[in-house]
This record gives sequence, C-alpha cells and structure tokens, in this order.
Amino acid sequence: MATERTLSIIKPDATRRNLTGQINAKFEAAGLRIVAQKRIHLTKAQAGKFYEVHKERPFYDELCDFMSSEPVVVQVLEGEGAIARNREVMGATNPANAADGTIRKDFALSVGENSVHGSDAPETAAVEIAYFFSGLELVG
Repeated sequence: MATERTLSIIKPDATRRNLTGQINAKFEAAGLRIVAQKRIHLTKAQAGKFYEVHKERPFYDELCDFMSSEPVVVQVLEGEGAIARNREVMGATNPANAADGTIRKDFALSVGENSVHGSDAPETAAVEIAYFFSGLELVG
C-alpha cells in the first residue's frame, strides 16, 4: 500500500468539548502522521464552498450552519493507505453503527455532530487538502 495524504477535519462539536488532543492521539496510534494542522473558524460561505458536492441534499444548509458555528481543526494526515486508515479510525458516520474504539463511537453526539470529517478518495483528498493548505504548509 502506498503512502497517501488525506484531509481530516475535527468538527465544531469536538473542538467545543476540547477533544482535539484525544482525537489526534487516535490518528497517531493508527500510524497516521499529522503533517499540517491549523485551527480556523469557517464562514458559512467557506463551509458552503467546501461541501458544495452536497448542495442538492436536504442536510446541506444545516451542515454549513454547523461547520461555521465554531472553530474547526483542519489537518493533513499522512501514512500507508492514509485515506482508508483514517476512515477506519473515524468509524461509521452514524455513531450508533460505529465500531467500538473509533472516534465517532467514542465522541460523536449524533449523525450530524459526528466529530470528524475525512476524505473518501485520493482525488477528493487532493482537492480538499488544496482548499485549506498551500504546499508550503505541508511539512512531512
């Protein structure tokens, strides 16, 4: 399996509860390295642009409101099979269906407030990383 990079977002429900360190510890324990990281407060327009792929879905406005409600931590994770590994560590979107020990099982409040976002494919990861980080900010 090749070394990859993926975008990770620690969402407002988790930053509000000061869970960034505990979530990052799970990524690192799974062999993922944090090669870029910053805490930002998205505007609704920025959240809308990032989640534009979901624009026609009924949850889009609620998602944009939520993602712009409080600060988030955006980061780039790197490792062997980073995209799949990150998704495994995050767990199922619905915390009720997430495996024990995953981020969403341990920390999510609901399907909507599920603590983390992760890229779902190499192409998506490249676009999502570029949305938040310049090449100079990626320090491996």
